[in-house]
Amino acid sequence: MSGRTAVVLFTRDLRVHDHPALATSCAAFDRVVPLYVLDPALAPLSPNRTRFLHQSLAVLRQALRGLGGDLVVRQGDPVVETIRLAGEVGAEGVALSADVSRHAERRARRLRTECERHRLHLRFFPGLTVVEPGALQPGGGDHYRVFSPYHRAWSGQRWRDELAPPARVVLPAGVAVGRLPALPAGDSPDVVTGGEDEARRRLTRWLPVVAGYDDRHDDLAGDGTSRLSSYLRFGCVSPLTVVNRVGDRDSPFVRQVCWRDFYHQVTAAFPDISRTAYRRRAEEHWRYDDDALTAWSQGRTGLPVVDAGMRQLRAQGWLHNRARLITAGYLTKTLGLDWRNGLAVYFRWLLDGDVANNSGNWQWVAGTGNDTKPYRGFNPVRQAERYDPDGAYVRRWVPELASVAGKAVHQPWRLPDALRGTLDYPPPLEMPGPPPVWLR
Repeated sequence: MSGRTAVVLFTRDLRVHDHPALATSCAAFDRVVPLYVLDPALAPLSPNRTRFLHQSLAVLRQALRGLGGDLVVRQGDPVVETIRLAGEVGAEGVALSADVSRHAERRARRLRTECERHRLHLRFFPGLTVVEPGALQPGGGDHYRVFSPYHRAWSGQRWRDELAPPARVVLPAGVAVGRLPALPAGDSPDVVTGGEDEARRRLTRWLPVVAGYDDRHDDLAGDGTSRLSSYLRFGCVSPLTVVNRVGDRDSPFVRQVCWRDFYHQVTAAFPDISRTAYRRRAEEHWRYDDDALTAWSQGRTGLPVVDAGMRQLRAQGWLHNRARLITAGYLTKTLGLDWRNGLAVYFRWLLDGDVANNSGNWQWVAGTGNDTKPYRGFNPVRQAERYDPDGAYVRRWVPELASVAGKAVHQPWRLPDALRGTLDYPPPLEMPGPPPVWLR
């Protein structure tokens, strides 16, 4: 077989636009084999994300076929299957996007070992963030621990050039492409469609209203957010494409994309972010109450705004950012439960759940992470009255309270006895220590 062949291993980069590993490989090699390996170890973690992944793989295959190639699908250990396929097609090299989680770090380490053993050239590319983790470093440190100085450095950084899709993808003759996986059965809400096509459509629809993001993004009922987070998590759209199309580095929305990069560089330096307190001197005095954790996860704490958020999470696989702060703050600062248990619940349900952002945000709220004011707390009633002033968000997700008008819906325990007795809604959970001010 004449000419040179490379394997491009797709992971969290399920697109053909602005895909440095794919574009560079197609320019440097005669034949390129796009590969995705379905890892059985990851499949049970979240039926929501598995459904979204499988939809995205189908769209990716169609896009690659439109370029003359295809997506090769294998099942098993990603390292084993990559090396096996490289041998089958006589590849000289393997390319993939660099990632930061402990799982990705382990995969990269094993790939380096196996590629060296099989005399394959291995190269990691950017693409999962706007600015690569490690590209920005403060004086005297390996990464930024506080967001604001990171944001200043990030905004002033020269970003890499955005790449067009390859003109053509040429597969070796005779390679078996494999079947796409079926959508998972069971408990996963099919309310969002995965894939690059939908990601780009959503981005296009978002651009005309992005200027109003700062005024609307905290409105729980209005839901004035982009809903791009799931697509960024799976790389159905490049974060660089997103910020380039917004076109304003000072935009409050672009600032949120910078937060995503921030947590990726934190995780690259601290891969145990899902299990260990980031701040070494953080005080962790958690209690463990299975009944309270279950009530919180199922949205029956007796605190309407918390229950509304947790029910939205289960119904949509997504949760409004303000509701994430409220529900996480209630679990950790009011109930005093371990943030790791809350993180696990979020990770089970969230379509956009990834290690860096899910863990980084939970540690921020719990006071163990990158918050410069680790003892801050969220008064859930005050938050609800500010960001859901007429109670529309609560009534949408807690129908038991649909008959309660106005902001009174946020404190049903204060309703007259006659009305409260008609509601099929629990009283607030018992909490450690004296009742918080908003319950007195």
